[in-house]
Amino acid sequence: MTGPGPDSSHNSRFESQRSALADVVAIPVTPFADDGSVERDTYRTLVRRLVDGGVHTLTPNGNTGEFYALDPEERRLVTELTMEEAGDEATVLVGVGHDLPTAVAAARHARDAGAHMVMVHQPVHPYVSQDGWVDYHRAVADAVPELGVVPYIRNARLTGQRLADLAELCPNVIGAKYATPDAAAFAAFARDAGLDRFVWVAGLAELYAPAYWAVGATGFTSGLVNVAPEVSLRMLQALRAGDYPAAMDVWELIRRFEELRAADQSADNVTVVKEALAALGLCRREVRPPSRVLPVERREEIASLVKAWSL
Repeated sequence: MTGPGPDSSHNSRFESQRSALADVVAIPVTPFADDGSVERDTYRTLVRRLVDGGVHTLTPNGNTGEFYALDPEERRLVTELTMEEAGDEATVLVGVGHDLPTAVAAARHARDAGAHMVMVHQPVHPYVSQDGWVDYHRAVADAVPELGVVPYIRNARLTGQRLADLAELCPNVIGAKYATPDAAAFAAFARDAGLDRFVWVAGLAELYAPAYWAVGATGFTSGLVNVAPEVSLRMLQALRAGDYPAAMDVWELIRRFEELRAADQSADNVTVVKEALAALGLCRREVRPPSRVLPVERREEIASLVKAWSL
């Protein structure tokens, strides 16, 4: 990981959280029971499988966890189940968002549950000004000064200077999950914001991780890790070693799976992961609208991909 800048006080205070971001950041799925409720025991099993598989940074209430399809009580439940199951074995980065009071309340709940950081989802609003983006994130960060805060950046129009402005106001903003499909834009954004000031997480998972890593990222998010932790960790190991051919070997292995997730503006992003887990007998395939269950022919293709990874 890149070293701290001239003012390292924020780095030393949040050293363990920064290290946890420079890793595979797993986004657990949220399994549902027959009646549509959150299946608690299955969720615990999936979290335990991640931790036992060597994954030690978890983001409950991320997009792969169907954040926007869960009600507030369910989001609190998922946070609490993650903390109970992961215990001291993982760093937990809880996704928060929606309207500002809801985001602040969720951040405080995450803190009270024992979480280490919060990831602030990109504000979902038809009119997002850059000043307003700073104000939104500042309000969340100020509400939980003891937690590391990681903005989830999906707006390609946001400038790196705005993130720098936010960090100047909020020392606990320690990283950024950058998720626009343009490695050159990411490289410029990171340098405009302060390459050494933040931990940069490639927010578009394994398919983009090598390109983003080459220009400054030191961690990447993953939904695939729910299915095959060892595959994601192989890519991490290769990237840390600077072995891009080995990283691209993994890239080729998971390419089709990730392309299926990304197709049609990521319409089946969660569904593909749950289908793979269903093929392994680990989780029901059901998702909530506006996602959909995959057609049968696509299910067969995903089962074949998962089988190939095990071989």
